[in-house]
Amino acid sequence: MKVPLKYVTRSIKTRKLTTAITVTGIALVVFVFAAVLMMAYGVQKTLIATGFPDNVLVARKSSNGEISSIITGDTRDVIKTLPFIAKDDAGKLIISEEPVVVINLEIKNGGMSNVTVRGVSQEVTALRKQVKIKEGRMFNPALRELIVGQAISKKFLDAQIGSKIKFAGDNWTIVGLFDSNGSGFDSELWGDSDQLLNAFHRGNSVSTITFRLNNANDFEKCRIAFESDRRLNQFEPKIEQKFFEEQSEFLATFIRVLGIFITVIFSIGAVIGAMITMYSAVANRTVEIGTMRSLGFSRRSVLAAFLTESLFISIIGALIGLFFASFLQFFSISTLNYSSFAELSFSFALSPRIVISTLIFAIIMGFVGGFLPSVRAARLNIVSALRGG
Repeated sequence: MKVPLKYVTRSIKTRKLTTAITVTGIALVVFVFAAVLMMAYGVQKTLIATGFPDNVLVARKSSNGEISSIITGDTRDVIKTLPFIAKDDAGKLIISEEPVVVINLEIKNGGMSNVTVRGVSQEVTALRKQVKIKEGRMFNPALRELIVGQAISKKFLDAQIGSKIKFAGDNWTIVGLFDSNGSGFDSELWGDSDQLLNAFHRGNSVSTITFRLNNANDFEKCRIAFESDRRLNQFEPKIEQKFFEEQSEFLATFIRVLGIFITVIFSIGAVIGAMITMYSAVANRTVEIGTMRSLGFSRRSVLAAFLTESLFISIIGALIGLFFASFLQFFSISTLNYSSFAELSFSFALSPRIVISTLIFAIIMGFVGGFLPSVRAARLNIVSALRGG
């Protein structure tokens, strides 16, 4: 004979204070756990949004990122002869040959941080259509001018329209503010590719080359072309979206590992709290347990009833924690991206997978916290229980 679900819910209501304390503890742990996963997912989502599925990014095979990649002028010329590169209405190749460097800027709240400066070709607007000039204008390729991503403009001093930034021995004027729809480009400064190469005395060697495919299905042919040409087999073409997704892996994994380690420590306290609550429930309802057993309820039914009660408490806490964690999606933060050694701004992001993982985590806490008290309740001697102990 099974214990009615109504009995379980009534038991939770009768112990409002202890239940509320336990629910609060679980909700706090769940909030931290969900926040960590949302942060890691936010990094991935931001960098994935940086690329397009029909854009190909070429970098040197041995490089760990754009900063450490070098593509010489001769190789640039060979890549531009590939038949897979799309052209615009004017017949120009939709390609951007990009030197990428890192400079220091002063943060508004104090301190310094690294910022990525990307040299781009004039065709970049056709290549990366998510980038829109919000204020000001596009840089003049004949001048030392820059446009700034909105995340950089908000955080750093002298990173607003009209400001001048000094690096590589020259003053660069910011003439435009751009928005890339929440991608990693929002955390960059852009200038003309040739101007940047000249300023840093890099000759004609860029960091990476990105081009649009005539047809997204041509990528495999493009990859084979790089492998078969001795002039290109030191370089690796990747779908731009995949390249930036891989760049997010280290930072996202670091956030998850560190955050989950801290969360597990916090969860021990929540589990102990649930255990104390359930032991208290068993102690206060000894006569009830004895009565149920004398009416024919089995030990297994009693164990299931108390374990269900513990799981209910943990699920309530999980839902509350998730509810408050969902508001983190309205906040943006920035950190150092260890792949580029530069500032990266991103928003917390919630996904169905995170919700499911968080609920499972909470259920595990409820099960661990409620198992031993449930076993104790199931093992109570009927006669002793009816006598109150």
